Amino acid sequence: MTSKLIDHSVPLIRAIVIHPDFGERSSRSATDRLEEAAGLARALDLDVAAEEVVRLRKTTPATLFGTGKVEELAALIRAAEAEAAVIDDTLTPVQQRNLEKAWDCKVIDRTGLILEIFGRRARTKEGRLQVELARLDYEKSRLVRTWTHLERQRGGTGSTGGPGETQIELDRRLIADRIVKLKSELEEVRRTRGLHRKQRQKAPFPTVALVGYTNAGKSTLFNRLTGSEVMAKDLLFATLDTTQRTIRLPAGRPAIIADTVGFISDLPHELVESFRATLEEVGEADLILHVRDIASPDTVAQSQDVETVLKQIDQAVDANGVARERRILEVWNKIDLLDPEAREAVEGQAARAKTDAVAVSAWTGDGIEPLRHAIADRIDDDPETELTLEPSQGEALAWLYEHGRVTGRETDGEGRMRLTVRLDPQAMGRFEQRFTTS
Repeated sequence: MTSKLIDHSVPLIRAIVIHPDFGERSSRSATDRLEEAAGLARALDLDVAAEEVVRLRKTTPATLFGTGKVEELAALIRAAEAEAAVIDDTLTPVQQRNLEKAWDCKVIDRTGLILEIFGRRARTKEGRLQVELARLDYEKSRLVRTWTHLERQRGGTGSTGGPGETQIELDRRLIADRIVKLKSELEEVRRTRGLHRKQRQKAPFPTVALVGYTNAGKSTLFNRLTGSEVMAKDLLFATLDTTQRTIRLPAGRPAIIADTVGFISDLPHELVESFRATLEEVGEADLILHVRDIASPDTVAQSQDVETVLKQIDQAVDANGVARERRILEVWNKIDLLDPEAREAVEGQAARAKTDAVAVSAWTGDGIEPLRHAIADRIDDDPETELTLEPSQGEALAWLYEHGRVTGRETDGEGRMRLTVRLDPQAMGRFEQRFTTS
């Protein structure tokens, strides 16, 4: 008897992607925005059957699009046999509900799409908490659409609320209670992060945070710098949960580097708020590496979107409560995708003294060593000290390499080592206490 294999895979949902074009409201072309929206849809495993840019002079409060355009898009949805329509803009709950009725299919706006992707990709407990909080913030005003068991329209005679209305009130209270609980749990996460940060500061290793537009190559660069194997795919939002590793910079200086979630244009404010605990790692970093896909035609607009999100992240403060100056080094990634002439121009521009950027290919490794030196130069502001060690002080030498940066080393005829070392004041105090004899 021949057994049949059962296909347990989830069938792909056919969808069309629509980008409403409001003209000059965006700094990038409508075509590029549509392509990004289609990429987001594919990241959610939707089968994109059609893509459409719809130019709008004004919005219609009930449906976003005018009546004629709604009917035209309904015909497109039927022709594509689509089960879902992705709208690359933020819809009100009323607009979403009315479009679903008009088109007889599921309608997902940009915020809902990104939240759904985040919900699938979050792996750590912290990431799942953050995504759930963002989702509840988004859904609490959309109960009439998403909670199909409520049956609000069937309630009462007008003088008293029907059972559906009571159910909505109950669900709103349940959501509000859950939000309070999630915020409490995330506050505990923030407190724990703060304790871990204080422990790291005792080391003390400088911290470097990778930020950038989604799919700019942050995780590939992270793997190249650390020798790790963090998931790196040509996929929007491949990384959600922050990963940290220790890296060795030139002359042995250690640093902690963190790979963070990718940014995107019009990042839902619910996500910025919910991921604040994670984004604190960026605010506290001694150096931010802004990774840019320099081969993308949208690289300038993407850079501006990242800078917009960075402005929403609180800056670290010093011992006197004064905000520290934020140090940013741009990493112009994916130079391997440029033609020779464009690559030469990009590398030349990055090499100029006034340009705070390094051109690299995280995929091939080109430019990685100059990047290591550039990182070391920007985080290495500790005082320089000259020390002399006896030949027998091998343990002290190893300690200096572990906790500081040895920038110069000479050995005389008797084996004594004359060192030029950069150590922060705390580390110097510990060194003297441990290795200097009176």
